[in-house]
Amino acid sequence: VWRCQTIIGLFFSLSVQPSRALVDEKFIVLVQNAPPGFQMTIHSLHHSEDGHSWEAFGHYTADATGTVNVSQDHSVGGTYSGVEPMGLLWSLRPVPGSKSWLRFRKMNVETPMEVAISVYQGHQTVFVDQVQLTSVVAERWYMAPGVRRIPVTESDLTATLFLPPGPGPFPGVLDLWGGAGQLVEYRSALLASHGFASLALDYLTPKITLKTGKMVKDDYFETAYKFLQQHPKVSGCRIAMMGLSYSTSITLKMAIYSEVMKVRRICFRNTDYKFYLLARFTEEKQAIYRDLLLPVPTDPGMKLDVGRLQCPLLLIVGEDDQNWAAPESAQDIKEMMEQAGNSHLLTLLSYPNTGHLIEPPYSPHARASRFKSVVVVLWGGDTVAHSRAQEDAWRKTLAFLRENLYSRKNSIAPVREI
Repeated sequence: VWRCQTIIGLFFSLSVQPSRALVDEKFIVLVQNAPPGFQMTIHSLHHSEDGHSWEAFGHYTADATGTVNVSQDHSVGGTYSGVEPMGLLWSLRPVPGSKSWLRFRKMNVETPMEVAISVYQGHQTVFVDQVQLTSVVAERWYMAPGVRRIPVTESDLTATLFLPPGPGPFPGVLDLWGGAGQLVEYRSALLASHGFASLALDYLTPKITLKTGKMVKDDYFETAYKFLQQHPKVSGCRIAMMGLSYSTSITLKMAIYSEVMKVRRICFRNTDYKFYLLARFTEEKQAIYRDLLLPVPTDPGMKLDVGRLQCPLLLIVGEDDQNWAAPESAQDIKEMMEQAGNSHLLTLLSYPNTGHLIEPPYSPHARASRFKSVVVVLWGGDTVAHSRAQEDAWRKTLAFLRENLYSRKNSIAPVREI
């Protein structure tokens, strides 16, 4: 059998185009010169920076010309089925035997996400000790060539600034993540790759918090905003805020009440406007938390008055969000803005069967994962629907930012080839 596979492999041709690209770009995986009707498995494998391995695979049959084009042909099984050009990425899952409750996150944005694409004979589901017929490595980047990564430590900020190539000045985005803390850079790097100066800000574990043992106050966010506003490469009058999960409350609060932050646009995902705590338990007796309680105002009299918003707001909601009461929160915001007469500023994107973690396109979906290595948090979402939502939401997010932050719609720089 080994000899047969080796001989067949000599005739195979496997290509991935483009082989180097941004993570939000589609690729074409093409197998040629196979025997007509040959059954094969196309497999992707990624070794993440935290030491875990992720795989995805589809089952295909070569056509009369000995060709399989993943962008056009049906997978009849595997981690995805049907015509799924990017299924080899968005259906990535931990390999058998991995730790449970993993979530994929890119830590070092200055290196690519390397994905090995391989072809195996037959419709396989287990790949240990299997012989590859052919294999290539594709690179997926969060930083386009020329994007600059600049660590920021002044004024006790814990942040990283990403600047697009060119002289600028560029529209700015203040990028906040959720309650897990730490500095998360990959979305900011990708925004800079699309022409926005983006400041990734850590607001839960920065130096000032470690010094005082207290959470940062509003002036911390105002300091970050002023840093971005005053940077010579940033157009100070064209700044947006982007939040996810816990930071959506901060984003709204600062945009509504801050006298310093005159945010021009707001974009955030999975609103966390209502909160309650519900613990579920798996068969392994591990707690899975839904609607995780965090220290933000919840009393009706303390709700944020979104009717006072004076800037466009893009609201992205997963209707199967199992972490926050996102659909109800979005409806609250919509009604409050309608009552205040500023509903024309609201763009609402609501996705069925989509969970809490709406990431950049083709990111692997995690229905549940460990949170701060302490508990397992239920995020929700069906993998296929969630992946569709990520792709659509990212495209519309970039369109929203371009429309509102660039004076001319055509002034945005195109995506640069890697």
